Amino acid sequence: MKKLKQIHTNKELHWVGDGFPVRNIFSYNEFSKELSPFLMMDYAGPTRFSATEKKLGVGEHPHRGFETVTIIYDGEVEHRDSGGGGGLIRKGEVQWMTAGSGVVHEEYHGHQYSKTGGPFEMVQLWVNLPQKDKMTKPRYQALTNDLIPEISLPNGAGAVRLFAGQYGSKRGPAQTFSPMNLWDMRLVAGTKTSLEIPEGHTAALFVLSGTINLPSGEKVDDAYMAIFEKEGDSLEFASSSDAKVLLMSGQAIDEPVVGYGPFVMNTKAEISQAIEDYQTGKMGHLH
Repeated sequence: MKKLKQIHTNKELHWVGDGFPVRNIFSYNEFSKELSPFLMMDYAGPTRFSATEKKLGVGEHPHRGFETVTIIYDGEVEHRDSGGGGGLIRKGEVQWMTAGSGVVHEEYHGHQYSKTGGPFEMVQLWVNLPQKDKMTKPRYQALTNDLIPEISLPNGAGAVRLFAGQYGSKRGPAQTFSPMNLWDMRLVAGTKTSLEIPEGHTAALFVLSGTINLPSGEKVDDAYMAIFEKEGDSLEFASSSDAKVLLMSGQAIDEPVVGYGPFVMNTKAEISQAIEDYQTGKMGHLH
């Protein structure tokens, strides 16, 4: 069983554009080894937006060297990028954008959602790419609800929706560049859960709502993340209330991480090249 390494959160709120009030739960500056291949996590919400005709979100900006994974728990987000990808994702859905060699994109609230307003909750992850894939061609994957398998946990403990990776015989729809699991779990109060996680893989549980209790005695509440050691091949926990939990685990990418703003590469020279390529229009533009 994987042992708890630490429990972590961040209560500082900042706005990304005018549509996403987020807390940066972790970044590669603190946890590059403990949470690889995951580089960063922003948590927006839960909050509520009033109806508006205004276009709320964040405008054109670049990325290179990693993937952005946006999970919508409430609300709608519309995406458009210079690689030709884009679309609308709704509650329960995920957009998985591979920036790779470089892409410029924008993210706004869905037009219909803006007109009516309502609850909003979102997680955005940055997922690292191995050095050999950092300059891969940009790609966009829309993981819609009809594509995401849902599996019941044993003993009535709840259900797991697979965005990426494998649970039993089922696989999530996301195509990834390194082995990882990204699961949306809905847990039932008063139950226990045991999950198989490969030996040597990183593992973390982020609680969006509710409370889970770990075998070591600690409890993990709303907007807190439990980070585990790589040793061991399972995770075990109990739910003292109904809970909504995001599981992240994966094979660590054991390579240098050098980041600057929207670019994450392996060397400072590659960062300088990324800045130059963006400034000279080589990552494209939105029209």
